[in-house]
Amino acid sequence: MRTKAFQYSAALALSLCLACPVLAQDQTPAASASDPVTAVAPVTAPAPADVPMLGQSQPQAASIPIPKSLDLKQSVERGLVANPTIVGARAQLQGSDYMVNSSMADFFPTASASYGFTRFGEQPKTKAGVNSGDQTTWTGNLNIHQPIFTGFKLLKTHQKARLTKEQNDANLTQAELSLISAIQTNFLSHLKARMDVKSAQDSVERLQSQLKVTQAFFDVGLKPKLDVLQAEVDLATAQQNLLKAKNSHDTTRAKLNSLLNLPLEAPVEYTGDLVYTPFALDLNECLNRAFKTRPDILMGIKSVQIAEKDAGITASDFYPQVSADVDFYKKGDQPGLSGSQNLSNTSKSYMTVGANASWTFFQWGSTFFKYKSADETVNKVRAALDNTRLGAGYEIKQGMLSQREAADRIGVAKKSVDAAREAYRMALARYQAQVGTNTDVLIAQSTLSTSEAQLSQALSDYQTAISSLYVSMGEKNPELSTTK
Repeated sequence: MRTKAFQYSAALALSLCLACPVLAQDQTPAASASDPVTAVAPVTAPAPADVPMLGQSQPQAASIPIPKSLDLKQSVERGLVANPTIVGARAQLQGSDYMVNSSMADFFPTASASYGFTRFGEQPKTKAGVNSGDQTTWTGNLNIHQPIFTGFKLLKTHQKARLTKEQNDANLTQAELSLISAIQTNFLSHLKARMDVKSAQDSVERLQSQLKVTQAFFDVGLKPKLDVLQAEVDLATAQQNLLKAKNSHDTTRAKLNSLLNLPLEAPVEYTGDLVYTPFALDLNECLNRAFKTRPDILMGIKSVQIAEKDAGITASDFYPQVSADVDFYKKGDQPGLSGSQNLSNTSKSYMTVGANASWTFFQWGSTFFKYKSADETVNKVRAALDNTRLGAGYEIKQGMLSQREAADRIGVAKKSVDAAREAYRMALARYQAQVGTNTDVLIAQSTLSTSEAQLSQALSDYQTAISSLYVSMGEKNPELSTTK
């Protein structure tokens, strides 16, 4: 019994010793390559602080109370918590964290067991007719396998898993930026629709007042029936525009509710105003920020590094594969493995220790061409990264031009509104003094409504351009500050 105990202890000690060479062998290329990922990592890495562990409940719309009012910042913050797209991206990131742990576990010994029987057609006998073995032999086996050298395949696989996790982290940021852009764009459209409703209501009130004045003049014979009909037509048109503006207001609110994972009919009041504040950054500063923080660029960099690791995994077939095994056997002529009269004591229960090396050194170029293909994939991904950088620069330039154009339009539109209001006041006064025509009043009213619509559109376009700029820079700006 002591001898067997010693053998088991020696086998376990040997398996632990064999675990060291694989780390030593596979760490060697990490220092010489330009890989940013280190080879050694803890077996159980802690989950990111902003990623819930598997099994932890995600915030659901049912568990979050429906707010009565939300401003822009609060809307973005709620969307980042409750939107299903973000929940899915967080789950993907958590899954990649588990893959890192899985690839790290491959460095260590594995244990496997097998159980079965072998039956010969006839009873094995010696030439003298004595039984030399059992006709049916039951065998139980416990194997401990330790990879010693795999051509750096285990290391490259682990590094690839870590890069994939970093790539999914950037993918989560990209999903958050896309959601922020959608929320801000629809929020600004909602504010514009609210301004349009107010403008349309003012237009209806002005035209109703004008119709009353025109009807009074007609009743006393001072104005023809044509003026009354023209006023009625313009009032009907203004009422239709008001209905369209209210529908747009309700539509944008329903879209915001869906982005925030709220019931479509939730009576949430989205508060805020379309205002103009100058943008403080220049083109070079925006470009520098974009190239440093844009998640799609970071994802492209990780894609290149992952492709390089894939090439390294393919190249591992160029090297010999070395491993060690410790096996424990127990045999018998019964399923209980209780031994047999035809087996010696050493044949009933024994242990083997061995090392194996294999090297496939010629395959008619199969491995070589696979490696060259993987190398060309690296070049392809690098070209895609360069194209992403070019696209990022264009988006920044386009955003800068859009916000400058909208800023200039705001100044012009404000002057236009002031002039249109004064023109309407003068036309109305002239008409009431019997020195102007009804057509002058209706034209002035239409011009005022158009000017107000142009101002609200310019303000909305400016804020939308600012939102797009920050998204293009890869920065989160929930409150849409222009000085951040």
